[in-house]
Amino acid sequence: MTIGKSAWAATAALVSVFILGFASYQAIAADDVPHIIKADDPSNLKLAFVTNNASDFWKIASAGVHKYEKEAGVTVDIKIPTTGKTDEQNRILETLNSQGYNGIAVSVITPSDQVNALNRIARSTNLITFDSDCVKSKRLFYIGTNNFVAGQTLGAQIVKLLPNGGKMAVFVGTLSADNAAQRLGGIEDAIKGHNIEIVAKKEDGADKAKARSNVEDVINAYSDLNLVTGLYSYNGPGIAKALESTGKKGKILAAVFDEEQGTLDGIRAGTIQCTCVQKPFMFGYLASKWMHDLAVQGDALKLPDGGVVDTGVDIIDASSVDEFQKHLAEMKAGG
Repeated sequence: MTIGKSAWAATAALVSVFILGFASYQAIAADDVPHIIKADDPSNLKLAFVTNNASDFWKIASAGVHKYEKEAGVTVDIKIPTTGKTDEQNRILETLNSQGYNGIAVSVITPSDQVNALNRIARSTNLITFDSDCVKSKRLFYIGTNNFVAGQTLGAQIVKLLPNGGKMAVFVGTLSADNAAQRLGGIEDAIKGHNIEIVAKKEDGADKAKARSNVEDVINAYSDLNLVTGLYSYNGPGIAKALESTGKKGKILAAVFDEEQGTLDGIRAGTIQCTCVQKPFMFGYLASKWMHDLAVQGDALKLPDGGVVDTGVDIIDASSVDEFQKHLAEMKAGG
């Protein structure tokens, strides 16, 4: 059978389309893979550390950033979304990216909504996450707490505080953030089978006034409430104020996260029974060091196994709060 010229032309066109399509697929696939970008001029780096809100928690992380700056002779710009809103953080990230930053570390506000925004950043700079991860994005790796384990750790303390079971409420900025959802999941896992019921889960959108009023509202709604817990750093001080204002200090127990001064004072006063503290100083220090090393060494640098640098947690209560505060002051001074 003889194939006409038109048939050959059609076949050639199809082959060309296939080749171009395959090449395009390869380009997309290659672009999809997280990769390290070595800086053209390692002596003139632009690095940024982007928080998820303006909480005092980030002052400790900033001390870690400053400590590394002094050690390595580099500058790391600290960017803080004052509203704690996703769109503000995205604008900050896009601005940094347009200015040619060599490394960006970010605590992601709403991972489910920011994948595309983060992927755009990751195409042109070394992107890492800390505190709140976004595993579906093309970030290189995550630095911070294993939040599910942290939730389990605090949950074990809640079980000790409520040996006969009881009712509790949970307060947080947003449950859509990975760190909050994982902490709550860990708590739920730890209290399972101990006759402890979560009767309310309240979000405050990083509004500190609402964080306090949410607690007061739940206390008024549940006369048989036994314990409250806060998943974000500013929730602890809000819980302490709410318990004091409603006369529930000592009657309703509190187990929270992080080391804001209002939380530590609440432990001393007996308003808060314990807090699960992360290592925000190490968030700042390690994020700065990794961004620096990535930009200088490029592909010669081995990334963390499993894509995670776990910084761990500790439980602080009345027996350890003074020693912990002393250690905290030393870290801040060192930064």
